[in-house]
Formats: sequence, C-alpha cells, structure tokens
Amino acid sequence: MTRSCLTAALLTALLSGGSVLTVALAQQDTTQPPAQGPGTLTAEGEATPADASADAPTAGAEQATVTLVRRSEKDGKDRQIVIVRTGTTDETGIFAFCQPLGDDPPETPTLAVFSETGAGGVQITIDKNVIRVPLAVVTQLPPKEGQEGSDGRVEASAGTARFLNPEEVPEKATDRLTRCEVQATPKPAPDTVIVTQGRTELKGQKLVYDSADGIARIDGPVTFRRSSDKDPLTGKSDRIEVSVDDEKTTLVGSVELRSGGGRTSRAARVEYDDTRNVARLYGSAEQPAESVQGGDTLRAGVIVYDLDRNEVYAEKAEGGTITGEFIDGQEGSGAATTATPTAPATPTTPQRP
Repeated sequence: MTRSCLTAALLTALLSGGSVLTVALAQQDTTQPPAQGPGTLTAEGEATPADASADAPTAGAEQATVTLVRRSEKDGKDRQIVIVRTGTTDETGIFAFCQPLGDDPPETPTLAVFSETGAGGVQITIDKNVIRVPLAVVTQLPPKEGQEGSDGRVEASAGTARFLNPEEVPEKATDRLTRCEVQATPKPAPDTVIVTQGRTELKGQKLVYDSADGIARIDGPVTFRRSSDKDPLTGKSDRIEVSVDDEKTTLVGSVELRSGGGRTSRAARVEYDDTRNVARLYGSAEQPAESVQGGDTLRAGVIVYDLDRNEVYAEKAEGGTITGEFIDGQEGSGAATTATPTAPATPTTPQRP
C-alpha cells in the first residue's frame, strides 16, 4: 500500500474523530496492510507523517474521492462537487490530505491534493460538466451546524505534486502543505483544463471554484467543439463560468460559435446547455447578439440557438430591439426567425414560432 492511500480502518477513525473532510476511497481489496497519507491523523488523533517505505500495491488499488457539499441560499438544496483521482499508482500521481495539526485552531480547513498524469487525470464533476485536469488542490471548510458535508475551494490546472522527505521540510515551516510533507506545483497552460458536457468538449487553462459565490471560473482562452455527423460546432470565448446554485454553464467574453453549416454567431455571453441542445446568446443595447448565415443576419438582445437544427430565433430584451437582414432564396442549412415572448423564456429546447 502506498502512502498516498488510506485504508478503510484509517478512514473510519478520521470520520468518527470529527474529520471535516468528506472523503471516500473506492476500495476493491481490503487485504493490504494499513498506511497513512502525510499529515493525516492516527486513531488517537495525533498527526504523523507517512511511512515512506510502504510497498506499492500490486492489486486492489484505490481511487481517492473528495466531495464538497454546497447548500444553496436560493432554494436550500444541497449540491455536490466531486473530485476523483482516476489513477491508482504512485507512478502517475499522488493523493494526500492534510488535517489540522495539533497547534492549528479548530476552524482550520482540511486540504487535499490530487495529481494524475494518466489519461483519466483528476476528474471534477460540477453540475452537468465533467472536468479533467492534471492537478487539483481542494480546501474544505468545517461543516456548519446541522449540515452534513461542507463547501470550500478548488484550484485546478496543469502541474505536479509530490511527497516531501522529512529533511526537506524547514523546521519553522508555516505553509500547511509543506508541514504535511506535500508539495503542489501548479503550471497553468492553455488547453489543459478539459470540460466535457454531452457532445461538447471545452478547453481552458485554470479552474477556480470558491464557496463565496458558488461559481467555478475557468480562465481562457477557451476553445470548444461539439461533435455532430451533420453540423459540428466550434467556438471560443474568454472564459467559462459554472454556477452551482443556478445549474448553468456560461461562456463569457467575446463568444463566437461557428457551425459546419456556415452559421457564425457572436455575443458577450452565452448560456450553454448541450444536454438540451440549446444555447442562449445575450447581448446589450449597444452591442446586441448576432447570428449570420450566408446573406441572413439576425441581431437581438437575446438569440436562442437550436444546436441540433442549426436554427436561431430572437427574443426582444427589455429596452432592446430586433433587427435583421434576410435574402430570399439564400441557400443554407439553418433558419432565423423572431419571437417576442410575454415572459422570460426558460432554457429549454426552442420551438420555431
């Protein structure tokens, strides 16, 4: 058993001892001898470093999982953010977590480090998005009274992590991870944070989720592609925002969508839902959303885009206008129409008026 893994016995001791980290290991074989990650707690509650001489597992490997739980102030629902290291050996990465040590105050959060260079990487599931990264550092806050699980912060990007030897730790080290004999080295780079939503794959370079507002932000430049036998879609934006409370994924900043059928659409931000085959493009009075195909141009405060049909229709935003230029007989695979709803539309698959 490597020191990056925890046995079921240790996990039970941690949780029964008031651990603030919601952590699970998908254990397939319980015959391995016990081992501890660096900076974890023994059954007696004492902080101890890991045993560096522990043998690597030959069978029954484990996947490490940490779950953040966010309780929305809007609807009171609990929603989860799940972080999983898909690899199971020290050759491709590590998993370690750092409990509060003896001289830390009781409100000290728990830290977890995931790294994985294998194809599956470290997977982070937020709403309908599965995000793959090489490195993630998770901070989990102590749970609030009467609540199971707790929220926190996730920082993810390209990078590496490793265990430190005891002699590498300065005597008066104050950094939490260093004191737990762990080193994480983020190295953000384009196209290393990979987001999968249905048939769509988006790529950015750094993810930060924070419980302060419940939004995961993925810095760009962002590129994406939606696969389709008939009309594939590609595009770009400055960044991605995933709202856990609202269960919405939004492309933000200079968003551009290009379909294989020849349609080009632009907007300041786009709410994107691959599972419902719809994107909602939002502009402003000064710079409305725009969709162009051949000689046809549609501009409006809100444009609803049927991703499967490559069709768009416009909704008049408050204080905005709808304008267009349409050429009869123009060949194309999509259509543009207008609609003025009496109430704000919900993000469902649009029907042509």
